[in-house]
Amino acid sequence: MADQIPLYPVRSAAAAASRKRAAYYSAAGLGPGADWPSRYQLEDESAHLDEMPLMMSEEGFENDESDYHTLPRARITQRKRGLGWFVCGGWKFLCTSCCDWLINICQRKRELKARTVWLGYPEKCEEKHPRNSIKNQKYNVFTFIPGVLYEQFKFFLNLYFLVVSCSQFVPALKIGYLYTYWAPLGFVLAVTIMREAIDEFRRFQRDKEVNSQLYSKLTVRGKVQVKSSDIQVGDLIIVEKNQRIPSDMVFLRTSEKAGSCFIRTDQLDGETDWKLKVAVSCTQRLPALGVGLLDLELNHLTKALFVALVALSVVMVTLQGFVGPWYRNLFRFLLLFSYIIPISLRVNLDMGKAAYGWMIMKDESIPGTVVRTSTIPEELGRLVYLLTDKTGTLTQNEMVFKRLHLGTVSYGADTMDEIQSHLRNPYSQMQSQASGNTTGSTPPRKAQSSAPKVRKSVSSRVHEAVKAIALCHNVTPVYEPRAGVTGEAEYAEADQDFSDGNRTYQAASPDEVALVQWTESVGLTLVSRDLASVQLRTPGGQILTYCILQMFPFTSESKRMGVIVRDESTAEITFYMKGADVAMSSIVQYNDWLEEECGNMAREGLRTLVVAKRALTEEQYQDFESRYSQAKLSIHDRALKVAAVVESLEREMELLCLTGVEDQLQADVRPTLEMLRNAGIKIWMLTGDKLETATCIAKSSHLVSRTQDIHIFRPVTNRGEAHLELNAFRRKHDCALVISGDSLEVCLKYYEHELVELACQCPAVVCCRCSPTQKAHIVKLLQQHAGRRTCAIGDGGNDVSMIQAADCGIGIEGKEGRQASLAADFSITQFRHIGRLLMVHGRSSYKRSAALGQFVMHRGLIISTMQAVFSSVFYFASVPLYQGFLMVGYATLYTMFPVFSLVLDQDVKPEMAMLYPELYKDLTKGRSLSFKTFLVWVLISIYQGGILMYGALLLFESEFVHVVAISFTALILTELLMVALTVRTWHWLMAVAEVLSLGCYVASLAFLNEYFDVAFITTVTFVWKVSAITVVSCLPLYVLKYLKRKLSPPSYCKLTS
Repeated sequence: MADQIPLYPVRSAAAAASRKRAAYYSAAGLGPGADWPSRYQLEDESAHLDEMPLMMSEEGFENDESDYHTLPRARITQRKRGLGWFVCGGWKFLCTSCCDWLINICQRKRELKARTVWLGYPEKCEEKHPRNSIKNQKYNVFTFIPGVLYEQFKFFLNLYFLVVSCSQFVPALKIGYLYTYWAPLGFVLAVTIMREAIDEFRRFQRDKEVNSQLYSKLTVRGKVQVKSSDIQVGDLIIVEKNQRIPSDMVFLRTSEKAGSCFIRTDQLDGETDWKLKVAVSCTQRLPALGVGLLDLELNHLTKALFVALVALSVVMVTLQGFVGPWYRNLFRFLLLFSYIIPISLRVNLDMGKAAYGWMIMKDESIPGTVVRTSTIPEELGRLVYLLTDKTGTLTQNEMVFKRLHLGTVSYGADTMDEIQSHLRNPYSQMQSQASGNTTGSTPPRKAQSSAPKVRKSVSSRVHEAVKAIALCHNVTPVYEPRAGVTGEAEYAEADQDFSDGNRTYQAASPDEVALVQWTESVGLTLVSRDLASVQLRTPGGQILTYCILQMFPFTSESKRMGVIVRDESTAEITFYMKGADVAMSSIVQYNDWLEEECGNMAREGLRTLVVAKRALTEEQYQDFESRYSQAKLSIHDRALKVAAVVESLEREMELLCLTGVEDQLQADVRPTLEMLRNAGIKIWMLTGDKLETATCIAKSSHLVSRTQDIHIFRPVTNRGEAHLELNAFRRKHDCALVISGDSLEVCLKYYEHELVELACQCPAVVCCRCSPTQKAHIVKLLQQHAGRRTCAIGDGGNDVSMIQAADCGIGIEGKEGRQASLAADFSITQFRHIGRLLMVHGRSSYKRSAALGQFVMHRGLIISTMQAVFSSVFYFASVPLYQGFLMVGYATLYTMFPVFSLVLDQDVKPEMAMLYPELYKDLTKGRSLSFKTFLVWVLISIYQGGILMYGALLLFESEFVHVVAISFTALILTELLMVALTVRTWHWLMAVAEVLSLGCYVASLAFLNEYFDVAFITTVTFVWKVSAITVVSCLPLYVLKYLKRKLSPPSYCKLTS
């Protein structure tokens, strides 16, 4: 148990690269003491391409080759430094250099050394390793309060009110009571801390669930159960069937005699097919945090309000004549007008976001949806780019056999019974012939290649095609042990159940499994396979055994696979091969239908494979085997020689059939993608699959419409090729782009801006062979160059980096685990749910938050306008109009519930929003919350504040307390009526909030003797004066709203009418 396994590190490529660079610069004449990183600029050989126009003909590029090769090896230009350089950005460079130097000193990497791992004795390991736990939490016990406070006070709004509240401890600046300022600020912080605590506790629970999964640990005392978070380096872990691998592990032993194991790497590359492995290691990642665009926009508006606040205060002091301690008066005016910036803005928005999240999770139309980040639901209503994974997101990664084409006849899903009948006849004849022969007779050996060519019947052609499909693959049938079998996992064959219902197929590709499952459905079943033989069961129950002589596996270069088998009953040797049509078209015999039918199937979104065969005599095979063995023993150019020998067989092969397999799409993928397109959302598919598969899915899912052309970006390896290919792509118009990860890397290295600009003009983009890092890089490029909101959706661990990089991340809980779901902002169970999530909830959340934010600002602006009018009338005195509970009650009890009820408002019904996704397109322009709409609310606030204050001053009789009573009551009524004016669809809770708030104010009048004259407010005079002022302040706005709806109705009004 205490075996020592030294794990030697791989020599760092970065160190070698550094030595090469040092030698390069030394050769260029730069000594060790030269300050080349900061004083010199080096340009590579192809730097002059930056000076060329990208739109250049191929001839022009080729004719410039002489200049391309005559550039010097390194061009060194001296940069002038001085005060101008320092002011224009040199100080940033110096600061960055100093910070980088300090970081390198503090975070100097450890020197990698060989280490010893004690198997079964983790306590003997000298090195200390971190715990094997997943942590998606943002804070810990010590950083929670500081972290939450930092997140709040980094916004200008909250920071401003913290300063204002602290100023009330200075006696000369004190205005009113301390609770007037500290109570609202404390309430805001309490709500925020509570919301963050709930989110953090939910993240803790999810992490605990994952980290508490039990695994069997092998110790000297036997097996013990251990949590995944308690697994240490050196532990011997027994991973059972269908159990997730909990950490980076070295594969030591398996229950299979051959020492093999099928694993799925869906947490790495998103692929759910089974792979035959001997050793494997898995990794895992953690998620990040984001801030919504609406919060940033409101933060900018808050800064604009602060500028207005300072300007208004300066004007007041100026009109006052700067008499006395004017600076103290200036600060008092800043405090008096501080309600221009409403402190309740953040708490209303945060509570609104919590309400939106609750509505999303309670929506029965999208069951299982989870809001994991409650700070950005409005982002769902601002999306322009949707970046999606393919496998498991758009598709189910379940292949279904759809089409068999024999050249003259085609079989689909509704004619498979004909294939069964065709298959029964040949095997029934074979069985009768076999029973008629004596058991001791020797099967004849004949070469079919020498027989005269006769036109085969349909039955024989179907039989040959199905048999070829059943033999040419790498599928292995797997049987479960019988129930009740205990003890050692290496059970005997007698303990296995070989019935059809207990058999499953495992292969390196789901396409292979689909083909073998189809042959089983038509009657020819794969029952056994090992490295040397394959056994098939015919419709009549007869077992056919074939000896595997040679196996040629599929590679991305050859795009085909082959197998040579010998029929044990007839001793016939046959070479079967299948592959992509581009590879097989030159191998099979001449035909006039293959290319056309491949195109037809591709347009239907089917993945095609061409199947062919060639009969071999014993002498032909022996000759091939000797040459093949000799080629495999070659020391030089072994791969080329082996390929040449195999290609000698790949000539004039008999074309048997063309198969069409469909990767089943997720439910309602096509209508969902169409809805998103109509909503103005551009969809990019980023996948690790090969180009042909990605293109096929893009067509079948209608990501690319049938009428659109597809431009497949040719592979490029250098700057010149990228230059020419980008020019060719620029000439195309309104076509989808398909590009591989390698070509994308080259283009981004030299022509990042040009490529992103061209790609953003495409209706759809498909990036194949993308690594997780490339997916995240593409998201960041769109954010930088397009400046629009991005959303990433995926279901595997390889999508986590993309989900975290996007402005809004959506994870799907599926076959590939929950890693993407846990790391995302929103979790859904099916791709089709994204339609309702965006069209209904995203749109509503954004419009509601925009209306709520602007109305809260209006509530602060109107009372600040009244304060300004009041101070102006009374000789610019810095005296508050309302004090104490009146200010606190105005922002909370009297108006909070009706204002917050705007989170229930909706302009159209959810069904209408789904039916007309074009309504979503208007939101991406940001017109619901802009400086224009903000300015409209400012003008409304100034008008209403002026009317309320001047009206109260004109109509009051003798005492100042009457001014307060009339103006404040009219202010409360105006706010309640303005909420009613803003509402587009009434909800019963809105009416309750209006009545409740009005009732609370009327009831509180009896207890506000300090501020109101109770005898005056019970008179008819008070009522008619308040009513008159309120009507003058609100009626014109109602008239304007009515005229606007009649003359220029919004788009949603046209639909509702």
